[in-house]
Amino acid sequence: MSDLFGKPAPAAPLADALRPQSLDEVVGQRHLLGPGKALRLAFESGKPHSMILWGPPGSGKTTIARLMAKAFDAEFIALSAVLSGVKDIRDAVQAAEHTLASSGRRTILFVDEVHRFNKAQQDAFLPYVERGLLTFVGATTENPSFEVNSALLSRATVYVLEPLSDTDLSALISRTKLNLDEDAKARLVGFADGDARRLLNAVEILLNTGVRNVDAAFLEQTLAKNLRRFDKGGEQFYDQISALHKAVRGSDADASLYWMVRMLDGGADPLYIGRRLVRMAVEDVGLADPRALRVALDACETYERLGSPEGELALAEAALYLAVAAKSNAVYDAYNAARDFISRDGTRPVPLHIRNAPTSLMKNLGYGKGYRYAHDEPDAYSPGQTYFPDGMPAVEWYRPTDRGLEEKIRMKMQELRRRNAEAANKRR
Repeated sequence: MSDLFGKPAPAAPLADALRPQSLDEVVGQRHLLGPGKALRLAFESGKPHSMILWGPPGSGKTTIARLMAKAFDAEFIALSAVLSGVKDIRDAVQAAEHTLASSGRRTILFVDEVHRFNKAQQDAFLPYVERGLLTFVGATTENPSFEVNSALLSRATVYVLEPLSDTDLSALISRTKLNLDEDAKARLVGFADGDARRLLNAVEILLNTGVRNVDAAFLEQTLAKNLRRFDKGGEQFYDQISALHKAVRGSDADASLYWMVRMLDGGADPLYIGRRLVRMAVEDVGLADPRALRVALDACETYERLGSPEGELALAEAALYLAVAAKSNAVYDAYNAARDFISRDGTRPVPLHIRNAPTSLMKNLGYGKGYRYAHDEPDAYSPGQTYFPDGMPAVEWYRPTDRGLEEKIRMKMQELRRRNAEAANKRR
């Protein structure tokens, strides 16, 4: 084939060349496309409907959208939310109107990575979807509940696609001209990590070498490194950081190390992990071991100075320290309780006795009157002196645990409260 200028057209990538031409050729997604399953029934109904295809990369979202257009003899228009804007949406609408007027054919508008469109761009589809001019098919790797407008979501059925299984990927390899021994096939399937496109791109690289019988050693040498798929902005990213956080909170050192290294191996920004470790230090360790915060901050500073891979060892040290440290979320709970109270409470004035009085006028108005300087009293404590606004109900937001340093903090606070109560009784 050649293009308009007579030059040979580039050969289609293997992933496109092997794209299924019918539902029966689709590898995987049997829970949606098998006999009697929801998406197959939708195809067989003869009545297209708008939908969101939610699944990981290389799970078949684009393939299903194209097959949908073929099944319904509909015009197919594809947009990428990364590259398109409102003008492209208008152009697609005009093309759909022209197609309907000239041939009576419907249009399926496929929007890849629809989660990257902002609210206004997503809203632009609504009137045309409601009129029936467009059958909207959005593809996303993100949870539609958070990334797709509720108005658009209410007009579309969400279908959840799954990563391809090892069996699915092996079946896909068998459709190519590549011969692999069993060890090499297992490694290639592991390399793809559920992603058909990633698998076929790797197969194409191997085919281009001219070698048809591939063993594990040649595969490793050609593909250079067995990287796991890691979507740095997608749901898998947040699932893994959640797993790391919960492993640290649960004091499982080995699981904490596993998830941290999984993320690093997949390409996560080490400093992002470092920042999350700092968060864990204050949320889940807190004052049970205040050193944890310093360890986490030092790990970030060490990584900034050393870079990879040396600096990652400091992050590992911090993750392990946080995992084995005494745990307390008392600071976290106290902060949230105070914030909740203040969001609902009125604006209470600062009591006169703890206001600053830098001028004689302020002193004459009573600012600072009756204030007791704690350092002038035994143990640098002024029993019975209040620091809350007048009339505010008594609160005890910070409740230290009996773990780590907080056990000593708890005992001290109990003693201070006892002295406050004693001072209050003397005033009566």
